[in-house]
Amino acid sequence: MKAQELRARWNALAPREQRLVAIAAALVALALLWWVALGPALATLRGADAQHRTLDTQLLQMRRLQAQAKAMQAQPRQGHEEAMRQLEQAIRQQLGTAARYTIAGDRVTVTLANAPAQAFAQWLAQVRSNARALPGEAKLVRNASGGWDGTLVLALPPR
Repeated sequence: MKAQELRARWNALAPREQRLVAIAAALVALALLWWVALGPALATLRGADAQHRTLDTQLLQMRRLQAQAKAMQAQPRQGHEEAMRQLEQAIRQQLGTAARYTIAGDRVTVTLANAPAQAFAQWLAQVRSNARALPGEAKLVRNASGGWDGTLVLALPPR
């Protein structure tokens, strides 16, 4: 429709109808303003505190990880033999009979059979920091008793 046709139809309406159409248009405009501008802004404002707390927690975790990485980088280089000794010692101390390992060059495959979850987590942290072994491949399954079964391939420092 052209503007002239709209103006003619508007003028043809009774004053009461013109008022009702104007009120309906104003309500539609207010609803659009709410849905497009005010509603999303208020929702963002309401969730900002929770999101801020979550981001602060993530930032603290990232800073802890950064400090840990810097501490690991500052440690002196370690030879292959020392890394193997540290790895074997960690397996005996933390996992005991729940783990077997095989060595192939710079890679060590650790096979777990019902390894306790807490002991496995401590062992992995100890191996990463003391033996400087990095997990390369993991095929682990949580068994019915809460332990871990599967294999974990670790990369040791080169010879």
